[in-house]
Amino acid sequence: MRTTRRTATGAIKTVSMMTVVGALAAAAGLFVGGCSTNPATGRSQLSFFDRDWEIDIGQQAAPGMVQEFGGEVQSPDLRAYVTDIGTRLSKHTEADFPSLPWTFTLLDSDVINAFALPGGKVFFSRGLAEKMTNEAQMAGVLGHEIGHVTARHTAERISQVTLLQGSLQVAGVAADATGAGGVAELLPALNVGGQLITLKFSRDQESEADSLGLRYMTRERYNPHAMLEVMEILKAAGGAGGNEWTSTHPLPETRIERIQTELKTTYADTQNNSEYKLYEDRFRTMFLQKLAQMPAPPDRGIGRWIAIDLQNPHTWCSVCREKASGK
Repeated sequence: MRTTRRTATGAIKTVSMMTVVGALAAAAGLFVGGCSTNPATGRSQLSFFDRDWEIDIGQQAAPGMVQEFGGEVQSPDLRAYVTDIGTRLSKHTEADFPSLPWTFTLLDSDVINAFALPGGKVFFSRGLAEKMTNEAQMAGVLGHEIGHVTARHTAERISQVTLLQGSLQVAGVAADATGAGGVAELLPALNVGGQLITLKFSRDQESEADSLGLRYMTRERYNPHAMLEVMEILKAAGGAGGNEWTSTHPLPETRIERIQTELKTTYADTQNNSEYKLYEDRFRTMFLQKLAQMPAPPDRGIGRWIAIDLQNPHTWCSVCREKASGK
């Protein structure tokens, strides 16, 4: 396909659309070395960032995250309870993931949320914990967040956006050089396409973290049906005030259906099996009753802070910004 464009001097300039296609292919070829097989997921994964980067960015961002969500719950027993569950689950992760500097923080916030930073920093809000009825539910959420870490989702998404932006820049340069108006018109479509790919992958990441969470909690002999109970809790909470989970963890019906399928297939032998427990009594006496005695969390409109805006490289760490800009 060729595009004809009249220049400012009136000359007719004919260019090939393959110029831009070739430019995009060249940009993509620069990043082939960024792919590797993830030991947790078993799939090939694009990532320009290594383990040390993930640990560093997690450690840098963690203090601000804790502060934004009102600090930690001021009870050593409750903090230790969450840490114990998370630590036991992290030991069931693959390859060198157990040696990450894992931390599990119980946030003193009534916002319904849980999230993880790269490098093993996992956060669990008091508001979400209060909605639960057994320890296995908490293990399911912690396992899900651990899954985000072991699947290296943050590094992967930033790498995808970096590649997309680099490709668009190359295409823009090629279009400008050729003066092909038709080519320039393709850029918004490419950008929209990239956004759609990112959103779809985000949904896939959530389902992938669910599957890894089921794996880790089952290895610790928790009843994986509790993961389905968590989804029902979050579904019931819906868009209620303080529910920030659904803004960062999409909850489509397909996720619930996929968990149901895994319970009927991969984890069928765990159902109606006394080896896999919910620990309702222990959770009530050792966690919920003690949490109910704590002062109400501070009301400071907290919990809306986002550590990394994938659409805005200026919010990334300096290393990410340099890679995104090609420096």
